[in-house]
Amino acid sequence: MAQTRLTIETSGQGLYEFTGRAADFVRGAKQNEGLLTLFVRHTSCSLVIQENADPDVRRDLDVFFRRLVPPSDDPSMSWVVHTQEGPDDMPAHIKAALSAVSLSIPVNDGRLMLGTWQGIYLFEHRDRPHRREVVLHLGS
Repeated sequence: MAQTRLTIETSGQGLYEFTGRAADFVRGAKQNEGLLTLFVRHTSCSLVIQENADPDVRRDLDVFFRRLVPPSDDPSMSWVVHTQEGPDDMPAHIKAALSAVSLSIPVNDGRLMLGTWQGIYLFEHRDRPHRREVVLHLGS
């Protein structure tokens, strides 16, 4: 059993890949089989496994979520009460509630069992830069 924390610096809304860092952790843990659990310690971002070959996929996801949940100063969001932290804050909480804050990935032969085009991403839902912390736990 091994555990670590990764800090991911964001520069605003979007997807930030950290597959390589997770794979490095698994290799360093010297545990050939198990389950890698990832958990983000924040309420306004999330985790996703998504295609890492075509950047248009990440762009389209980002645009979709922005259209699905616009800023709270948009007329369609007039029902939002929590606005003290800016117009991106409550929408960020909603986006995080619609997506995952933890992921599980099987490990076999010391490698993440991701598909050919899959990558691990932190999905930042706030406009300004943040330092996000993701806990990685490799169990048997």
